[in-house]
Amino acid sequence: MTQRIRLATQQDAPALARVQKASQQAAFRGLLTNEYLDSLDPGALTKTWEDLLTRFREPLAGTLIAEQTNLIVGYSRFYPTDDEDDDPTQVGMIGSLYTLPDVWGTGTGKTLITASLTAMTSAGYTQSSLWVLEGNTRARSFYERNGWHHDGTTTVDRNGGLPAPKLRYRINLTA
Repeated sequence: MTQRIRLATQQDAPALARVQKASQQAAFRGLLTNEYLDSLDPGALTKTWEDLLTRFREPLAGTLIAEQTNLIVGYSRFYPTDDEDDDPTQVGMIGSLYTLPDVWGTGTGKTLITASLTAMTSAGYTQSSLWVLEGNTRARSFYERNGWHHDGTTTVDRNGGLPAPKLRYRINLTA
């Protein structure tokens, strides 16, 4: 199946919301409350995406999407870090990387993260970081296989209905 990576546009907001909802509901079951996951509203997510796509601009930020046969199957969003202990002129952050569960294990995630890191390197970032739920062993294993490491920093996310420990992962872009 042919896959292409391209920058997201405003018109992609509903599809990005669909991917986000499907992926989060599949990946976070047991890590966040069912009530939270079942309440993910496509309309509200679409509105959030419309806002994000106007606020974040290349080259320092962007949303890359993976398309297969004109169907958006995944995305990766990057921007200058918002972590207070990092320099946003040097450290970019992958704020989200989601694919439809149907394409898990097909290389779509690796293609997206590789394209994002290439774009971040071109934007002048020397490192990238991301946050991952501690209990999301599938995602943690994916990042570790692709050269990322836990840098020792942790936080607790309370957005999903439960206190969910998160770990910060990091990768050097200049190696």
